[in-house]
Parts: sequence; structure tokens; C-alpha cells
Amino acid sequence: MSSEQSALLLQKQLKELQRNPVEGFSAGLANDNIYEWEVLIMGPADTIYEGGFFKALLSFPRNYPQMPPTLKFTTEMWHPNVYPDGKVCILNFGNKCKNIIITLKAPSW
Repeated sequence: MSSEQSALLLQKQLKELQRNPVEGFSAGLANDNIYEWEVLIMGPADTIYEGGFFKALLSFPRNYPQMPPTLKFTTEMWHPNVYPDGKVCILNFGNKCKNIIITLKAPSW
């Protein structure tokens, strides 16, 4: 798919999101660039993220949808799949994330 076709697809998908919003999620263009979306994710009820508002930048490659977008949170947050710089580890299309070693301290009971 050419970059022109991916741009058309992204325009269509953004319009669809605006016509039929997803609860707890909103998106719009960053700097009028169809390949960069600013997103806002509202923390779901009954989770540790409830009441939170998390901003992120969703970046689409020119060969989208053959390659996946990347997501980087601009709001500080903690999640096992989020690196300290806000980048999200998404495993699909054969992409592999760096190993993250998380040490969980077990309760001493």
C-alpha cells in the first residue's frame, strides 16, 4: 500500500472514530499530520486507572496497515508493557520488545 493509500485509510478510520466514538477514548490529529494522532484514554472503572486521564501519541508508519502504529504515553503512568519513557511494547506482526525485567516483591506472610 502506498503512503497516499495509507493516508486515505487513516482519514477514513479517524472519521469513523469521530462519528462513532469509543467510550473512554478520543483521538485527533497532532499538528495536522494524518500519521500522528493525539489520543486521550480515560481509566476504566474498577481498575487502578479509574479516574485517570492518559494522553498519548499514536504514530502510524507510512506503510500502515502492513506495519503497526507505535504508541507513546505523554502522561506518566505505570504498566508492565510501558517503558519508563512512555513507549508501549506491542507484540504483533513479529515485532519483539526488549525484555523488561520486573521484580515483584512477594508479601512476607
